[in-house]
Amino acid sequence: MSVIVGSGAYTYRVVEGWEKLPPGWEFGDVAAVGVDRQDRVYVFNRGAHPMCVFDRDGEFLTSWGEDIFHHAHGIHMGPDDTICCTDDGDHTVRKCTLAGKVLLEIGIPGRPSAFMSGLPFSRCTHTASSPKGEIYVSDGYSNARVHKYDPAGRMLLSWGEPGCEPGQFNLPHNICCDEDGWVYVADRENHRVQVFDGDGKYQTQWHNLHRPSGLYMPAGKCPICYIGEIGPYLGFNRGAPNLGPRITIVDNKGKVLSRLGKEPTAGIKPGQFLSPHGIAVDSHGDLYVGEVAVTAWPSLFPGEPVPKPIRSLQKFIKL
Repeated sequence: MSVIVGSGAYTYRVVEGWEKLPPGWEFGDVAAVGVDRQDRVYVFNRGAHPMCVFDRDGEFLTSWGEDIFHHAHGIHMGPDDTICCTDDGDHTVRKCTLAGKVLLEIGIPGRPSAFMSGLPFSRCTHTASSPKGEIYVSDGYSNARVHKYDPAGRMLLSWGEPGCEPGQFNLPHNICCDEDGWVYVADRENHRVQVFDGDGKYQTQWHNLHRPSGLYMPAGKCPICYIGEIGPYLGFNRGAPNLGPRITIVDNKGKVLSRLGKEPTAGIKPGQFLSPHGIAVDSHGDLYVGEVAVTAWPSLFPGEPVPKPIRSLQKFIKL
């Protein structure tokens, strides 16, 4: 029996076991997902083969990055058939061809900046492209900053500091940009998405979220935004309803259009989530969600053994 999630114009059918990995391969955590203009799906994961590529039917095409990446965290598909890969374990952003050739490296591999120094990078998390090809980097687990670079990788400016006021961050975990040049930052532990202009000037914020972790904004005027929210880890509210983990779809003003996730939301049944960390949408409107499932499990289900294998990628076909 098919599992249906969402509502209204954003209703989906869950596809179980979509990806067909080679025998003996596994993802572990899937940190990010991207889709190119041919609807090929790029799965950035923390297994032995960091970048696995599939066609839209889930057939395995190739892998790359085995000798490059340390700890997968974020990918951004560029408009010029490139892919920016954020490695929070190596404190770097690498712009690559779709075949895995490194074109640009920002950051010093293995050399983090000092904790909360504001200097790049200290466990950077994600990247986004401006309409002019500039690169924004959210930074990160040990920083509270957004950095902006020109297309050649030269720093232009930075903004942000630790805190909960507008323009401050408590784990800038993801970032995206619309065609008007506005910048959207998942300020995860402040339970909000903050919106800035291209020069880092604060504009507004969306508060109707719980620990926003993944962001995806498709191209086009006034786009919607897909947000992966992760659930509570503290004992007193772990498992509480209406707090995630889930996918929330909002308009460009932050109004909720639909939410995906079966109650109780935390779990590995079809349509449930553990930690939706990476999101992508193909040309058909189908949705791909990567989860850091192995990492999230002990916090969601303390004392319970991690299922083996554990599901860390789901596809949702738009109805």
